[in-house]
Amino acid sequence: MKYEGWPETGDLVVGKVDEIEDFGVFVDLEEYRDKRGLVHISEVASGWIKNVRDHVREDQTVVAKVLDVDTSSQQIDLSIKDVNDHQRSDKIQEWKNEQKADKWMELAFGEEMADEQFRGVANELVAEFGSLYEGFEQAAIHGVEALEPCDLDDDDVESIVATARENVSVPYVTVTGYVHLESPSPDGVDDIKSALRAAEGDDDVPEEADLEVTYVGAPEYRVRVEAPNYKTAEDELEFAAARATEDVEAHGGMGEFHRERQLEEEA
Repeated sequence: MKYEGWPETGDLVVGKVDEIEDFGVFVDLEEYRDKRGLVHISEVASGWIKNVRDHVREDQTVVAKVLDVDTSSQQIDLSIKDVNDHQRSDKIQEWKNEQKADKWMELAFGEEMADEQFRGVANELVAEFGSLYEGFEQAAIHGVEALEPCDLDDDDVESIVATARENVSVPYVTVTGYVHLESPSPDGVDDIKSALRAAEGDDDVPEEADLEVTYVGAPEYRVRVEAPNYKTAEDELEFAAARATEDVEAHGGMGEFHRERQLEEEA
């Protein structure tokens, strides 16, 4: 998506070198519609520059820092030398992500989507999430709930969520813990099974998390949670252990949660 407005001083922008002169470099901004900036020769690279072409070439993609914006004269002053390698790498990745999101918009609404509709949906996502890509990523993780703050039609929301879940690769983390369950009751086996079902949670586990309870060796049971971030994963791990413990204790048994597997000492 190309923005209609102007970048702000201090922003990092992606551009393509359009024209090279002895006094500097003209750069077409890839993220802004019909916007062009100038990198003065003193801002191309550190140190004395004999020939600008020794540092940049036409059609080269560059990351630059916005030094000044004068909308009245339609002038944007840029610096290439003020961008370090880490900033350059992060900005290029961000730009590539937005290009992916543009394609997802086409998948969600069709290539014939009216410009006005595209801008309306895109502006809502950018306003809420900061970027199109982040909007699609959150839709993939949290579904319809993520888009509730946006002023979008139900059909638009469903299209975004469906497309996001088919195309967005969501980063997940995995955490593991163990729950020690015992029951002295004659129906102890059934009590343990009940506690394990409680641990699995069914509707208590959020859609974006995957929870698995497996047998390790009586009385140890492993609880494994996969989620988009550590906070969610850790919370669901503790909730699962608490459900199992409460359930077995309600039947007169004992439950205890711990992070490392505890092996019984050999007799």
